[in-house]
Amino acid sequence: MTSTLALQPSLLADGLPLHAVEFVVVDLETTGGSPNADRITEIGAVRVRGGEVLGELGTLVNPGRAIPPQITVLTGITDTMVVDAPREEEVLVTFMEFARDAVLVAHNARFDIGFLRAGCERMGLTWPSPVVVDTVALARRVVTKDEAPNHKLGSLARLFHASVTPDHRALTDARATVDVLHGLLARLAPLGVGHLDDLVTASDPVPEARRRKATLADHLPTAPGVYQFLDGAGRILYVGTATNLRTRVRSYFTAAEKRKRIAEMVTIAERVHPIVCSTPLEASIREIRLIAQHRPPYNRRSRSPAAEPWIRITDEAYPRPSIVRSVPLAQTAGVLGPFRSRSQATLALEAIQGAFALRGCTDRLPARPAPGATACALADLGRCAAPCTGGTDVATYASLVAELAAFCDGDTGAFLERTARRIGVLSAQERYEEAARERDRCQALLRGAQRTQRLRVSRPAQVVAARPGSGGWEVVVARHGRLAASAVAARASEVLPLVDAMLATAEDVPAPSTWSGATLVEETELISHWLEQPGVRIISLTQDEGPSRPVRGADHALSDLSARLAAPTPEGPSPVDLGMPTVGRGAA
Repeated sequence: MTSTLALQPSLLADGLPLHAVEFVVVDLETTGGSPNADRITEIGAVRVRGGEVLGELGTLVNPGRAIPPQITVLTGITDTMVVDAPREEEVLVTFMEFARDAVLVAHNARFDIGFLRAGCERMGLTWPSPVVVDTVALARRVVTKDEAPNHKLGSLARLFHASVTPDHRALTDARATVDVLHGLLARLAPLGVGHLDDLVTASDPVPEARRRKATLADHLPTAPGVYQFLDGAGRILYVGTATNLRTRVRSYFTAAEKRKRIAEMVTIAERVHPIVCSTPLEASIREIRLIAQHRPPYNRRSRSPAAEPWIRITDEAYPRPSIVRSVPLAQTAGVLGPFRSRSQATLALEAIQGAFALRGCTDRLPARPAPGATACALADLGRCAAPCTGGTDVATYASLVAELAAFCDGDTGAFLERTARRIGVLSAQERYEEAARERDRCQALLRGAQRTQRLRVSRPAQVVAARPGSGGWEVVVARHGRLAASAVAARASEVLPLVDAMLATAEDVPAPSTWSGATLVEETELISHWLEQPGVRIISLTQDEGPSRPVRGADHALSDLSARLAAPTPEGPSPVDLGMPTVGRGAA
């Protein structure tokens, strides 16, 4: 059975200043250069923090095989010297305990870490993947050829006046590497490398001007919240959220940040404004609200979520589906959305016209067709019932509208059967582009229905809930789908008194008058997702009367469609076989 070594690389998440980080500098001597074929003959390690040596570990290792003559010439280690030494298994366990919770440092770390990892694998131990720093890579960043002929340990030891001279013995070389590490850190400090997360990316090509701006994060708290990058005029350039504000913002000034537009934003930014939040949920919601309010130029997330389109059935003799910006809450049937974009709403509208034969023209038709009226091309294609020319009467057309309303409420079976059959026929006829278009229409429509069906049950008049977290119990009050209050109780016994205080001060949220709700739809979805997490306790619920989420609604239909598209059909091979991407479960 495989077990895991107790070496936890957790310091990176803390964003520790370098003077507080404990490093274990390690050096190995081996029988050769292959971690799998060769074995360790000696290990040396020095544990340091803030320039102070906390401990040392040095021992020969019995490799269980003869040491090649050329290795003996290089290191001076002979077979006689290691015959009574401990075996690799004993030494590795001792080393891992010595290096517990530390950052590993080595000169040409790929070599030393490769042997340590291979040794653990032979013992059936899971390598814990600690944070690793390579002094060779750091030296390439700050040591020029004018200062040292190369970046070998001996050359750097001379440059930084190491207290010992490397001699290809493990403990001596580890001690020399400690002095080299300290010399490199001194050179990196003016470049803005003052924390561990800076150090692990210090060898990456990051412009010095950007790295120096890491000081913008120095004043930030380590709490969850929202951060805003601002330019010299105080304009908000970018809004983000984090569980640890300082650590997240510091990452923007390292090579971990790869996005070109964000690199441009960081160049312009002059300061960072934090907004500390009680819980990660509150931080995520504040981010959504701030982006919608300020529309920062460097945020790609929708800056106008309130303008997301809907589809509704019009109120006339021959109703039609129409893309609109808002739907009154009084309309309880034939509503879909909101859609993420106008293009997705258009695809869904095409799917409706193809599946339900409802008219797509915008004219207001009389109950009786006008003399001389002519049908459109959609009627010729069988995609419109053509009430304009008497192709159907009011009662028959009303049954088509009722079928669409039932689909919106969750009756997706007939639609799914028709669409899957059509996609299969098109694929069998090798009309792949048309099949893909049909699939995209179906997907867009089902996702619009999925979102509507979720929103119907996600906006109770008030819900109070709590969930255990790392800092205590997260307590949330939501009203009509909008976050009204959020706080943390240190202990379970404090939750109910905290709830009383929160209810007295929570935001008053009026009942909405439109389907868009009392807040942004994305906020309601975040709260709904939070309430569905394991461990959430509902303390109180005031539920408006309304429908429940259908068991076999759009959620089920999206999953079913994915399975249908992945399977061969009587009409021909599956869309997967034809190279067509399939529809996933499709969270809205």
